[in-house]
Amino acid sequence: MPAMNMIQALNSALDIKLGSDPDTLVFGEDVGYFGGVFRVTEGLQKKHGLNRCFDSPISEGGIVATAIGMGAYGLRPIVEIQFADYILPAYDQLVSEAARLRYRSNGEFWCPITVRSPYGGGIFGGQTHSQSPEAIFAHVTGLKTVIPSNPYDAKGLLLAAIEEDDPVIFLEPKRLYNGPFDGHHDKPLTTWAEHKLGEVPAGHYTVPLGSASVMREGREVTVLAYGTMVHVCNAAIAESGIDAELIDLRSIVPLDIDAIVKSVKKTGRCVIVHEASRFGGFGAELSALIQERCFYHLRAPIERVAGWDTPYPHAFEWDYFPGPVRVTKALKRCVEAVA
Repeated sequence: MPAMNMIQALNSALDIKLGSDPDTLVFGEDVGYFGGVFRVTEGLQKKHGLNRCFDSPISEGGIVATAIGMGAYGLRPIVEIQFADYILPAYDQLVSEAARLRYRSNGEFWCPITVRSPYGGGIFGGQTHSQSPEAIFAHVTGLKTVIPSNPYDAKGLLLAAIEEDDPVIFLEPKRLYNGPFDGHHDKPLTTWAEHKLGEVPAGHYTVPLGSASVMREGREVTVLAYGTMVHVCNAAIAESGIDAELIDLRSIVPLDIDAIVKSVKKTGRCVIVHEASRFGGFGAELSALIQERCFYHLRAPIERVAGWDTPYPHAFEWDYFPGPVRVTKALKRCVEAVA
């Protein structure tokens, strides 16, 4: 099985769909000749032609609006927004048009579009290249929101997203493109070639949306994470010595609530970790769902570890970014607390 980093795995998924489904096409800023700012679409225009992979004007609203029209017409567009921080000009199109089309037309039209975008921090991108806006999409009925944490899942989830008949927001943690990042920014980098989830089948396969993955089984506390935080939490669990169960949600809409409930009822404790700022973050929804479904099984208050409620900083990135030290403290508070 070939070793791939996340960029290569995503490229492979796009290549497979362009080669097997004539209704798919890829477009966005610099995705054609240049191959995308992170090279996810590298070589696709040369292989599949100018009409299947092409550049768009710098207009995020226009990119998504065009995709919606193509989707209603019967095509299956996959568009790239260069950074998730730039997606807000397209938010009205996603909320008012893409998410509503099936309902508004009583099922006569639908919108099979996939909107890919690099997101999250850890690359010293400052406030305009590091944000995590997943909660504003999770709140919109009609949109699915997917966040992979490794190359194997990235390819399988992207293929599943492209094959969906309704719009999917596909957020790619850019800090994970070239290797698993455990939050220790002062240590040497590792690559996906050294990680078992860097082994990616060359052919077609899917990872179903709404299926969480138990990355590590444990009995003392449940840890819920997605994207880069999966690897940060894994490091924190190892360093703390706590027997924690780590669940990678993989998609936050649809959400694998059964996997969450099963784990929390077993451990009686839960720590929720995400990069996005804390107030109104998706962790708040997770906490509410657990309170509703597992209240009589909880032995300690739920803990949340998140970005601080400030604009994403440049100079103080590692003070903002939830790292293993903060997660370890939360794990210890949760395990030692008594409800």
